[in-house]
Amino acid sequence: MRSNLLTSLLTIAPMLGNLASGYEVQTPPLDTDWTYSVGTNPWPEYPRPQLQRSQWQNLNGIWKWKNASYPGEALPESHSFKQDIMVPSCIESALSGVMEMNHTYSWYTTSFDVPRAYAQNGRRVLLNFEAVDYQATVYVNGELVGTHTGGYWHFNFDITKYLTSNGENTLHVFVFDPTDAQGYMHPVGKQTRTPSHIFYTPCTGIWQTVWIESVPESHITQLDVVADMSGQVNVTVGTSCKGSDPVVISVVNNDGKVVGSAKGIANQPFDFVVKSPDLWSPDSPTLYNLTVELGDDTVTSYTGFRTFSIGEIDGVKRPLINSEFIFQFGTLDQGFWPDGIYTPPNREAMVYDLKVLKDLGLNMLRKHIKVENALFYQACDQLGLLLIQDMPSMPLRTPDADQQADWERQLDILIQQHKNYPSIYTWVIYNEGWGQITEGYYPEFNITARIREMDPTRFVDATTGWHDHGAGDWHDNHHYANPQCGTPFYSIASTPYDNQRIAIQGEFGGIGNNVSADHLWKVNDAFLSINQTYELDLDLDAYNYRGHLLLSELRDQIQKYACSAAVWTQTTDVEGEVNGFLTYDRRIQRTDKDQWRSDIQALYDAAATRGGKAPKRRMAL
Repeated sequence: MRSNLLTSLLTIAPMLGNLASGYEVQTPPLDTDWTYSVGTNPWPEYPRPQLQRSQWQNLNGIWKWKNASYPGEALPESHSFKQDIMVPSCIESALSGVMEMNHTYSWYTTSFDVPRAYAQNGRRVLLNFEAVDYQATVYVNGELVGTHTGGYWHFNFDITKYLTSNGENTLHVFVFDPTDAQGYMHPVGKQTRTPSHIFYTPCTGIWQTVWIESVPESHITQLDVVADMSGQVNVTVGTSCKGSDPVVISVVNNDGKVVGSAKGIANQPFDFVVKSPDLWSPDSPTLYNLTVELGDDTVTSYTGFRTFSIGEIDGVKRPLINSEFIFQFGTLDQGFWPDGIYTPPNREAMVYDLKVLKDLGLNMLRKHIKVENALFYQACDQLGLLLIQDMPSMPLRTPDADQQADWERQLDILIQQHKNYPSIYTWVIYNEGWGQITEGYYPEFNITARIREMDPTRFVDATTGWHDHGAGDWHDNHHYANPQCGTPFYSIASTPYDNQRIAIQGEFGGIGNNVSADHLWKVNDAFLSINQTYELDLDLDAYNYRGHLLLSELRDQIQKYACSAAVWTQTTDVEGEVNGFLTYDRRIQRTDKDQWRSDIQALYDAAATRGGKAPKRRMAL
């Protein structure tokens, strides 16, 4: 899989008016099999599969970068940019070509051509950023276009009036990112300027795809689709002009046959029915393509027919998928990479992790206080992996009123931008009290109510781990290494099982196994934190033996008590943590496949004795 580094560096890629000859992958503390094969054309895929158009252009590639000193700096002269940088990437990553820490302010620049037809006949050109951490101020041809705040969310600007007539345009982006510096409280997840143990190297800058697209003046900006198990489809087509223009939607199956269609009014919800659809579930992740038309604008998308609800089986609250209780078992998925930090090397690498989980028989993962690119969620939709989606937390401090209000604003964006993915079935508000207000009032109650107004189709996990005051649909226990899922025993700071909510083991396991330095993050603080692992097993025989015992204990709790779901820590090692199914470089898989497949299937079989549905026995991928 690894290609020759020299070959990669000599690849000629005249991207966006810049030659890649000055760019060089840095040597990370640990590489992967994909590190030196990324090249200079990263993430070429269409970045937004749920709102796709034909006229678009990818701006990823080699840009110029420089450090900055303060907000409001004048645009730098072009000759002052000496450093090449890969976009998208984190400045701190080896793939960026920079690999430097703690740049609070920085500048990016590139040039790009716009095809003449993109801005003719009243059409508009949109400049899209899938994610910039943390605040981006954008200039086109020296003119201020706009500013966006929030490191996990996609945004765009209409740049039509800023474009030059000769086709070549200059783009500058000023980035401000204080991460978890004192005085700042905003969503950061596990990023920190002082990495150690369970907190990791931060990500600064343009870490997801940048691209332009051509749209009519009146165009589709948001497509909200809810398709349930009965075939009922509820659609709202949001548009740029906010008018009441007619829209048409068609539902197409995998054979290319139109199985349903409807006409409606833009910016207003409307309903129609698809007869007897094939349902989406972890065992059968059937997706349907969508085509939506608004005047001269046509977009394609997709959806899955499924319904999440709460039922009571033999007196126990259960999460139902299409009216059936299916036990959910997955991993805590951090989404960090030794060569890219927040940005996976490529789509193949990103999906590799998911396929490892599916191959072992897992049907779920918890995306842990991070938000991924749209292709990640599409892959989960396609593979049939249920997703618990965390809201990225603030640092381990208490926010003031303004900081809390802005964090809640960004939580609303999380839901608005991700509520169409069939695989997401639970929203998590707080993780273990990080950034959670616990004196004076409990904000999770009002936040839960607001989430239910925005998205009544999914579950809400208000507090995973600590400081549970009774909000939300899940009672969520964290305990290492043994589970305490829906049981009459618990440990502080978790709370006694609440039988009015669904029981989930939000974190457990976490058993580790140290490996040779060839597979470790070669940073001294990371080495020193290895012994902080919840449990260290000296060899893989011991690791798999302990895994078997812990899953057997979980199986017993499913059979005897009220456990409905569980999250094992974790998918991969991360920096100083060595408790993943996979090492951080993804080169070693610790799990004995046959044993873990059998033990995981036993969880589903145990749930079947309590009124659940036993999923199909899985064959190796």
